[in-house]
Amino acid sequence: MSEVVHEQRGNVAIVTLNKPDRLNTISQSMLHELSGALLACDSDPQTRVIILTGSGRAFCAGLDLQDAASDEGISRGGFPQGTKIDQRNFPTIVLRELDTPVICAINGGTAGFGIDLALSCDIRLCADNAKLAVSHTKRGVFPDMGGTWLLPRLLGWSKAAELAFTGRTLNAMESELVGLVDRVVAGWQLMEGAMALAEEIASSAPLAVQAAKRMMRAGLAEGFADHVQHSYLQVQTLIQTKDFAEGVTAFLQKRPPSFTGT
Repeated sequence: MSEVVHEQRGNVAIVTLNKPDRLNTISQSMLHELSGALLACDSDPQTRVIILTGSGRAFCAGLDLQDAASDEGISRGGFPQGTKIDQRNFPTIVLRELDTPVICAINGGTAGFGIDLALSCDIRLCADNAKLAVSHTKRGVFPDMGGTWLLPRLLGWSKAAELAFTGRTLNAMESELVGLVDRVVAGWQLMEGAMALAEEIASSAPLAVQAAKRMMRAGLAEGFADHVQHSYLQVQTLIQTKDFAEGVTAFLQKRPPSFTGT
């Protein structure tokens, strides 16, 4: 059985971590499979939004320690000391670089690498029975898969430091309060809520949504004046699209727009 399952529902792709018997812990093969699935979704013009979730009672409980202990696993065979990581086979980097918006539907327990994976998504919905553990320092490491870059930006320095240093576990409501997740819903409503949000995003002009994501990402490393100039150039491309004409026409005709991504 595949460790990562990809399902298409209209303009929404659902990518599911599918190793429930091991709480969707990440193996070396799963890294490659997940990255490939995400890149395939991003290159598919039908896909306007991606939902990332897990099967069973966990979203992702971190690294698969049995796999890591093997000669071909993440710790030994996967990333030998002193080598550079393969960015196209590294899901947290892939997630940050995708133009397609990604919603993380956190269906259960999330820890270690799972935290970094969730934080790398654009929006996070969380089941009310989920727990999130920024537990890296309890295992002798730190949030090294992007967490130390993401946490201060999402939570502010002080709260990020508190969580990263203590390795604390938070319940769903606490996670929402500090900003680890954006919304908490009843577990049985999680995918319904994620799909509703995804379909709302998918109803917007896809090229404009992708450009907004690219520019938000670029803005993290640009000064204000440079960013406005960069944004202006992006808009010059968008106003030549059929979707821009459709958006203006639909507004004037007082009807919902029908965007094609062209």
